[in-house]
Amino acid sequence: MTTEVKPDFEKQPLLPAVVQDFESGEVLMLAYVNEEAYNLSLSTGFTHFFSRSRNRLWKKGEESGNVQAIKEVRIDCDNDTVLFKVAQTGAACHTGHYSCFYRNPAGAEVSPSIDTEENIYGKKKILDDLYEIIEQRKKLRPEGSYVVKLLTDTEKKTSLNHILEKVGEEAVETIIAAKEGNRDDIIYETADLIFHLFVMLSKMEIKPDDIYDELKRRYKG
Repeated sequence: MTTEVKPDFEKQPLLPAVVQDFESGEVLMLAYVNEEAYNLSLSTGFTHFFSRSRNRLWKKGEESGNVQAIKEVRIDCDNDTVLFKVAQTGAACHTGHYSCFYRNPAGAEVSPSIDTEENIYGKKKILDDLYEIIEQRKKLRPEGSYVVKLLTDTEKKTSLNHILEKVGEEAVETIIAAKEGNRDDIIYETADLIFHLFVMLSKMEIKPDDIYDELKRRYKG
């Protein structure tokens, strides 16, 4: 039988929180949590901290959109430090670097420990970023949003049918582009297909991680 472990906020009301990329192990940043920020992080699934300079709670990415989806939480042996393992959207550092720890003692910039900065800022994270944007549009429903239009029922058809028609349409256009052999058209139509597939996944409450896990299962098999 295991005993629940909690940070000891009675000993110290403000505790350090280390944030780490859950895939690469890259240390992204160090911030501080009080009990309210810690509980908010657990209940929302996104990191929240206490700003000592602004003397208030804040959600990581509340202004930049560079949110941190929590994948795992750990407490150290003395119950006075928290470790958040996260899926980072965009850059963790306010300077635009993926990690706040981007310099060595000589002042030289060092490369992130996973792939290249190009992969981190764009290619590697773009699918997760795309899904997060679709989820935000679904929740906030901004006026004029194409995603909101797809997710809204009309008199003629349900939103699911509308989305599925678009998926089928983009799949056909991708096939046509491939048969014609125009590289730019293939790239463009494939991007359209992936976008609409992600809207469909969002509608069905299926996350990209579910697809990644299935692909990983097949690869390992």
